[in-house]
Amino acid sequence: MKHPLSLRTKLLLLSLLPLWAVLPLLGLILVYWGDAAFDRLLITKVRSDLAVAKGYFERVQGEIAGGTRAAASAHRLVHLLQNQRLQDLPALLADARREHQLEFINLLGPQGELRANEFGLMAPQGAPLPELVADNKGDLASVALLEPELLQQIAPALRDRLGIPLLPTPNAAPSERSREERAMVLIARAPIHDAQGRLLGHLQGGVLLNRNLPFIDHLNEIVYPEGALPAGSQGTATLFLEDVRISTNVRLFESSRGERAIGTRVSQQVREQVLGSGGTWLARAFVVKDWYISAYLPLSNKDGQRVGMLYVGFLERPFQWAKYSVLAGVAFVFLAVMLLAAWVSLRWAGSIFRPVERMARTMAKVEAGDSGARVGPLPARDELGSLAGHLDHLLDTVDDKTRALQRWGEELDHKVAERGAELEAAQAQLLHSEKLATVGQLTASIAHEINNPIAVIQGNLDLMRELLGPAAEPARAEIRLIDQQIERMRLIVTQLLQYARPAEYAGYVEAVDPAEALDSSLLLVEHLLSRARIQVQRDYRARRSVGINRQELQQVLINLMVNAAQAMPDGGRLSLGTEDWDGPAGAGVRITVSDTGPGLSPEMMARLFQPFVTSKAEGTGLGLWISRSIVQRYQGELRAEAEPEGACFSLLLLSEPAQAA
Repeated sequence: MKHPLSLRTKLLLLSLLPLWAVLPLLGLILVYWGDAAFDRLLITKVRSDLAVAKGYFERVQGEIAGGTRAAASAHRLVHLLQNQRLQDLPALLADARREHQLEFINLLGPQGELRANEFGLMAPQGAPLPELVADNKGDLASVALLEPELLQQIAPALRDRLGIPLLPTPNAAPSERSREERAMVLIARAPIHDAQGRLLGHLQGGVLLNRNLPFIDHLNEIVYPEGALPAGSQGTATLFLEDVRISTNVRLFESSRGERAIGTRVSQQVREQVLGSGGTWLARAFVVKDWYISAYLPLSNKDGQRVGMLYVGFLERPFQWAKYSVLAGVAFVFLAVMLLAAWVSLRWAGSIFRPVERMARTMAKVEAGDSGARVGPLPARDELGSLAGHLDHLLDTVDDKTRALQRWGEELDHKVAERGAELEAAQAQLLHSEKLATVGQLTASIAHEINNPIAVIQGNLDLMRELLGPAAEPARAEIRLIDQQIERMRLIVTQLLQYARPAEYAGYVEAVDPAEALDSSLLLVEHLLSRARIQVQRDYRARRSVGINRQELQQVLINLMVNAAQAMPDGGRLSLGTEDWDGPAGAGVRITVSDTGPGLSPEMMARLFQPFVTSKAEGTGLGLWISRSIVQRYQGELRAEAEPEGACFSLLLLSEPAQAA
């Protein structure tokens, strides 16, 4: 046998449980929310960093395009071309390259063939160079990938920056290549026109991004200037040719000389999302040797093909340490608050359970026979002190209350006698109900037996009409009256037999729309529903029909709706529903009639479909019994379920039943 908890224990639990359960839960929620908010803040930070890097990259593209256009429109260049002073072009191109901060510049013919660069003139019969820019008059230089042979033609001085060895990188996509020989350039092309608007050629200029450390370091300084990252974090920037780092300030794995991680590759997951799907990566990522909060942006050439990536990011570890430090501080504050609150709660709980324990000891003495035991005055002037005074006053008047209890005992005996009489009346009512059940069964037997003399009377009447022929004409009205009364007797007997044995009176089977049957039945009980202020909710989902006699189905539905309405005399909700149903005997429909009344008790559920069982004083208890008999004749089922609110009756009917029993 379990011992009940003492008041002291209950009060201690009541005071400490919120502190040691609710406060830690709130702390965990705060830690979880803070962790998620901190991570979102880091992602927002790197997103803004990527926007700055993208803006700088586009500004460089604009400067390359603007410088190329400015060089192409130079008067001296047009003058040299018009006067065929081609020997002065290399020096002019070298000056233009330095002036506009380009790494290479080429003079192309009207058809795009290479004519000259700063190192000399080319044969005029050369083949046209590939079109690498999206628009000769565009505001931005285009990103392009060049084979080493093409770079050798247009920028021979930059050839030694190619040939990047590919270094083994964890999580990178498998590759059989060992070197990256291609070049990634920012390139622009501008037309050269004379004063009359004739095309004299094109000027092509650009910048090689491979091993372009000044460019990537300047980008990193713009995105992450000194002091931009707290907690000792470091910002990095990288340019990728496809998935290979060609310019970066990320350092190698174990490099003691601070070598850059040029030639390492991005992880396969980032490659698939950025280069494969064209999306922007904004999440933590493992970069060479550590975790970074990273942002990757795809770079596309003039045809929209993704040929590389722009990356910015910063070390995650310093931010994680800062986050954990803040969370640890929050946890310490929560713990200190919990300990202080527990101490205060224990003191307050003691001021409650000590006076209560004193009163409990006093009551124990009184029960043991010490009628003079009293609580006495308490130090507290609160409700407990008042309660102790009332208890002492109660003990002083216990003798008077004892006499009053004796008097109440006598009155109770009198009431018990009255309840005995009421019980006898209830037993008599039960006996009367049993007699009614017997009468019902006897009625069925008598109705069946009356059918035989009715048949004899009808047969002899028909024979008399046939034998008399015209001679029966004077008694024609009387004979018709006898026919009518015989038919009335047959109808009464049929109703009695259907009441007693409904299985013998199946109707004509037809395909009935369950929704239509519900709505037509609803019209017949609408006055009951409106009078009780009952709302009707429909949910018709069935697509099949049911095979049953329409009038008998309507009889069953009306009985269920009337029962539901009587279960909700003060209003409620009547729910009607249909859905397709597949049972062991075939396909069919489930029709449900639910109410929000008092529901069905387990005792009522056990006897619900028995004859003469009812919870209504004026009911016969035959409605559900007859309804179930009708449904079973068509191989269906009528089920009842007790719900948390009300009751639900389900009709399971087949679409194509066998011959009705």
